[in-house]
Amino acid sequence: MALLEVNDLHTSFRTDDGVVRAVSGVSFALDRGQTLGVVGESGSGKSVTFLTVMGLVDKRNSIIGGSVVFDGRELLGAKTSDLRKIRGSRIGMIFQDPMTSLNPVKRIGWQLQEAVLLHNDVTKKEARKRAVDLLKEVEIPRAETRIDDYPHQFSGGMRQRVMIAMALINNPEIVIADEPTTALDVTTQAQILKLMQRLQQEHHMAIVMITHDLGVVAELANDVLVMYGGRIVEEARTEDLFVQAEMPYTWGLLGSLPRPNITTDRLDQIPGQPPSLLHPPSGCAFHPRCEYVMNVCRQELPELRPSSYGEQHQFRCHLDDATRGRIWQQKKALMLSEDAA
Repeated sequence: MALLEVNDLHTSFRTDDGVVRAVSGVSFALDRGQTLGVVGESGSGKSVTFLTVMGLVDKRNSIIGGSVVFDGRELLGAKTSDLRKIRGSRIGMIFQDPMTSLNPVKRIGWQLQEAVLLHNDVTKKEARKRAVDLLKEVEIPRAETRIDDYPHQFSGGMRQRVMIAMALINNPEIVIADEPTTALDVTTQAQILKLMQRLQQEHHMAIVMITHDLGVVAELANDVLVMYGGRIVEEARTEDLFVQAEMPYTWGLLGSLPRPNITTDRLDQIPGQPPSLLHPPSGCAFHPRCEYVMNVCRQELPELRPSSYGEQHQFRCHLDDATRGRIWQQKKALMLSEDAA
């Protein structure tokens, strides 16, 4: 049995202008020790999906349906007190912006110790030692003294390491990382990703990596979900996705990846803007931006269907197999020729 099973998850928000359908029918499973990449543009539903899983969506203005089962236990509808015992203890989360996630008027040590004391029957001295140990584990120098610093005294990369330490401090079984390398320079990004790989191996935890960057997914993830318009539009083993991407939106994401041998002034880009989840388009949500759009795309939502490449590979697209395969081979050949240039 999977450690985390999400089935037909729906999350909508009531607003003055109407109902925003942020997540529509998302289903997936996460095994122990697995790394799952969740990729898509801003507004695709990635973060809301996992905020719903964590029970962090405001229930007063939201409509939530479906099922979230963690280690055999249903989380949707669970008591807030029960969810608090799981959050930060068995499921940790690394948020997108450490400067807004950390309390600016509390010392780093206080914030780490609070997480330990909340979930464990230990003394303050033991909690402080645990906090120092975790700061050392995430490679923060002079941890014994830096534990008494405030967040603004750390660089962006060091603050992100503190957030990783906070997520790991109670040895969770799952860590959800929401854009953990956003706003960091390339060198620091690489350090953070390498750190997370090492910590995963040492702690045997599952990781969900939420990102807009397929390059990060290629480096870290075993499996990948591509989201668009609040839905999963493609899911596959990571190596299968890069060998045989099936959905035009995924082609666009792959084509827009920067590659070291390309010297053109502009990257390839997907035309247009992501859809409004308040007034989503009919049919396939990607059809207003898709260069291969057909009449059926405007009228009917394509169902997730299996790819002939890879047992766990599914996608949404109305293009027939022959046409889709021909287009992808042309695109892949072009990308490979550019890489070889």
